[in-house]
Amino acid sequence: MNKLYVGLDLSLKDFKVSIIDQDGAVVTKPFAATNDLYGAQVLIDTIEGCCRRFNASTVFIGYESTSVYGWHLQHLLADSPLLKPYHPNIICFNPKIIERFKESLGNLPKNDHVDANTIAERLRFGRLPKSCPVDFRYLALQRLTRHRFHIVDNLVREKSYFLSNLFLKFSGLCQEKVFSNNFGAVATELFHEYLTVEDIATRSLDDLIDFIMEHGKKHFDNPEATASALKEAARKSYRLNPSVDNSLNFVFRSCLENMKALDKQKKAVEKAIENELSFFNNEYLCLTSVKGIGPVIAAGLISEIGGISRFDNDNALAKFSGLYWSEYQSADFVADDTYIKKTGNVYLRYYFVQAADQLRKYLPEYTSYYSRKFKESKTHHHKRALVLTARKAVRLIFALLHDEKLYNPSARKGEVDIT
Repeated sequence: MNKLYVGLDLSLKDFKVSIIDQDGAVVTKPFAATNDLYGAQVLIDTIEGCCRRFNASTVFIGYESTSVYGWHLQHLLADSPLLKPYHPNIICFNPKIIERFKESLGNLPKNDHVDANTIAERLRFGRLPKSCPVDFRYLALQRLTRHRFHIVDNLVREKSYFLSNLFLKFSGLCQEKVFSNNFGAVATELFHEYLTVEDIATRSLDDLIDFIMEHGKKHFDNPEATASALKEAARKSYRLNPSVDNSLNFVFRSCLENMKALDKQKKAVEKAIENELSFFNNEYLCLTSVKGIGPVIAAGLISEIGGISRFDNDNALAKFSGLYWSEYQSADFVADDTYIKKTGNVYLRYYFVQAADQLRKYLPEYTSYYSRKFKESKTHHHKRALVLTARKAVRLIFALLHDEKLYNPSARKGEVDIT
């Protein structure tokens, strides 16, 4: 069984190609092609021609993860009728893996053709991550869930930036918990009504109570206490030069508009995700049968897993998401502390951790497991316990999707679910 190994070094405008056989011999002169539909066809034709000439039964194609530059190429190669007879295995490497492998080959120069050949040699070396077939049904949902991730990330950053400016404007409001949420209606309307902290400090208590009642829509249990706390926070806050005060007012308005727009976009993309989920009804029902896993987490898990049939067991799924740990042992020494491998799918790992955070709130077994790991941890108690709980959640989610069954908390282990 002859095998061919194709290394690709990708960039925005082109990619470099190196093709070697199982003995490491170059089977065709290294070349470059444009990173577009024409260049992709040249690559496919070249690979197919080499496979015919050398009677290859399998072809391995590898490239480094470089933003989105390999996205189209990966899908074209996976779906090409010309390459189907040669069972293409498409491997996306973490750049760190290629960098360390290159160091083991000696003092090689840094250029794109050498990098492409290094990737081909790494393919020939073996011990490769499993090549998962591309299922195009999941790509549309994945684009939406990742866009929501991007929006939420921007929203969190915008809120953090707003709070940093809020301390400059009204330091006491940040130091004291006057409102349960500094992004609520009362807090955000505060500086539309009162331009400076001094205005708040000198305003009568009745005026502040009326303001809180009006904008809080009578949700405050004790508006008098809130108004008093607000007035006290204003009294002890730093005072600013009027020019700086005016600038901060502009920044506040801009930040609030940004947050409002991002929140509107988040709702819109969640609606689009809901519509797209209709194509994955069975998987969606399996996941949402677990209390705590809602539409957002379920959609993220479905889109990033991309079909549970891609994975043989929960260990493979955990490794794909980067939820596995290193080992450090030498002679009689075995390290108590090991670090998590973060070389997998960062989005899938995020959704597993989010799922675990919900499961520990609603499922007694996960609550006790989280508590036990929290107590065992020497540092970063919450983070360590949550990530370990996420690894436990992988087993449950794998079992539900693999068996296509709803969650049954009363089932014994090994029957309906594996918790």
